[in-house]
Amino acid sequence: MGRYDRVYQMSFAKVYPLLVDKAVNKGRTEEEVEAIFCWLTGYSIDELRAFETSDVTYGDFFQNAPAPNPHRREIKGKICGVSIEAIDEPLMREIRYADKLVDDLARGKECIVFRGL
Repeated sequence: MGRYDRVYQMSFAKVYPLLVDKAVNKGRTEEEVEAIFCWLTGYSIDELRAFETSDVTYGDFFQNAPAPNPHRREIKGKICGVSIEAIDEPLMREIRYADKLVDDLARGKECIVFRGL
């Protein structure tokens, strides 16, 4: 079993609501989290909402993203004490981009997704 297989096999339908709750509990909105995930992956709002009731894994959600945003590589910083730039595994880096954006949103920090809006 690979180092990150447990994370990759988690259900998107279980992980995503936890991220939404994290943001909402800090005064943000579900729509902002949706915007983050759509911006990051290229999925539409309707596609994203369909995943919430599907059996797709978290790893497959990111691995099959239709149009990963090229600006996602500008996302810097640490998540869980690990620098995003230091993550060698490409799929885990994609997942951590999402974690970082939701964390920044919940903390009220500027988010690359909402710049210029």
